[in-house]
Amino acid sequence: MQKINHLRNIAIIAHVDHGKTTIVDSMLKQAGIYRQNEQIVEQVMDSNALERERGITILAKNTAISYKDFRINIVDTPGHADFGGEVERVLKMVDGVLLVVDSYDGPMPQTRFVLRKALEMGLIPIVCINKIDRPDARPIEVVDMVLELFIELGADDNQLDFPIIYSSGKAGVACKDLSEYTPGNELNFTALLDTIIEHMPCPVGDTELPLQILVSNIDSDPYIGRIAIGRIVRGTITQGKGVAVCGYDDNTVKAARISKLLRFQGLGKQEIESASVGEIVCIAGIPEINIGDTVCDPNNPEPLEFVNIDEPTISMTFSVNNSPFAGKEGKFVTSRHLRDRLFKEMETNVSMRLEETDTTESFIVKGRGELHLSILIETMRREGYEFQVSKPRVILKEIDGVLSEPVETLLVDVPEDYVGAVIEKLGRRKAEMLNMLPPEKGYTRMEFKVPSRGIIGYRTEFLTDTKGNGIMNSVICGFEPYAGEIETRSQGVLVAFESGEAMTYGLYNAQERGFLLIGAGTHVYEGMIVGLSPKGEDITVNVCKKKHVTNMRASGSDDAQRLVPPVNYSLEQCLEFVGDDELCEVTPKTIRLRKQILSNDMRMKVRSKKNS
Repeated sequence: MQKINHLRNIAIIAHVDHGKTTIVDSMLKQAGIYRQNEQIVEQVMDSNALERERGITILAKNTAISYKDFRINIVDTPGHADFGGEVERVLKMVDGVLLVVDSYDGPMPQTRFVLRKALEMGLIPIVCINKIDRPDARPIEVVDMVLELFIELGADDNQLDFPIIYSSGKAGVACKDLSEYTPGNELNFTALLDTIIEHMPCPVGDTELPLQILVSNIDSDPYIGRIAIGRIVRGTITQGKGVAVCGYDDNTVKAARISKLLRFQGLGKQEIESASVGEIVCIAGIPEINIGDTVCDPNNPEPLEFVNIDEPTISMTFSVNNSPFAGKEGKFVTSRHLRDRLFKEMETNVSMRLEETDTTESFIVKGRGELHLSILIETMRREGYEFQVSKPRVILKEIDGVLSEPVETLLVDVPEDYVGAVIEKLGRRKAEMLNMLPPEKGYTRMEFKVPSRGIIGYRTEFLTDTKGNGIMNSVICGFEPYAGEIETRSQGVLVAFESGEAMTYGLYNAQERGFLLIGAGTHVYEGMIVGLSPKGEDITVNVCKKKHVTNMRASGSDDAQRLVPPVNYSLEQCLEFVGDDELCEVTPKTIRLRKQILSNDMRMKVRSKKNS
């Protein structure tokens, strides 16, 4: 076995918003990948349009830097629990992790999840206490909290002996001792890069044995096609040589030839002739390769074991749009288009599952959470797809003959004034309080265990109850016996009585019954949801009603009718709000809520049958 001393492979893991991508920015700057006069983009690794808009990392991405005589492969990972599958699969590519923790927040739910996965795989950690320039930073306390978390998760002696770096990714400074961080003291990011070289183990393997590469990611290029990204576990790979591809799902072996061999360098890729053990490479020329497949020597095809990805917990039904406005705004509207796109998504999104139903027009998509599925919906919407989705439902399963449901650990930070309201609402949703810390700077931190069903639809309510000042984070912590019925929505809806164009006169009368979701001039159809009712029942309203024109005038009654501005729901808010008997219609231009049964008469008949 040989040690590849000049190489280091590291993944950056953390809870959302703890500064992973900003730290990668500072590492790239320190390694000198930018020209002197180059305009630098912040969070350069978040290259996806959705990532930039939301300020989050959705997909794991690779980069590499050269520092001193070493080459460091870096993998930037997402921080949201919903994208945990991205983290799980890329950990197979690295030898160690950089655990980033906010200097005020300390370890959060997703910190625990990603660290547990890294420790189970035997990876060596480096702890980075980030954002030390925050006015409320408490790095010494946070270090103690991190150590407690390591002990709680069963880290071995080698993993417990982790080095600590204090940094500010935004300012581009890092130090090994907090006393070095003083105003006026010129610091840079070399302390972190030096620590990675000193403490991170180098890859070990045999370059003479037959080739084995485990594919952990898939990319595409308009010129060279599908690109497989993976780490060379043993042997050497050469451009133009023939290889065998062992399938992850079907155990098949296919012959292929490598047309291009690349590796990461800075923000791009560079073509290379060959690479050996430990290197993370990009392979082009194999059109049907998938995540989990193994690229082997054609004379010795031995597949490698892929990481077990945690099961999905939430499902939604995606179906062809059958509303009266179907096909007016979308480019891809048929069941064939929808099916092909969803199957294509399954190839790269390893934590998502797809099930076909009895009909050819609907499909059940399973994911890790509402955000996981809403990102897919938003991506498809922007690509020109038109479809409709049902309410998110948790996936129940039987464990030892007992019906069980997913349960989440929920961490909330709320101003002291709103603690009572939050506890009351979560109590109704079958939440159990585990811990409550004394207030710090006006905020109280509470930890709950709550069924996943209880969190669906709660985020908007939570922000309303806390006047937008509350912060909530959750992560799946296992399955527990079914907790019984949970009332998640107390509001009813205003439903359009007929198809047509919404008029000011009709809307003016409708707004007395609740809050409107549409404005004047909006085209509606029978069964479309046009507003919210504070009562718990649905109300049918005629928003297309016009005022009868006469030549009679009455003093005061003909004044301009003022409409309250409509409530504009985002996609996530629509998915949280939609009820069991409702659908969310998604098109490239519009998101509408509607009843599953559009006819008012049919809905009344169904309701009377249920009541009888």
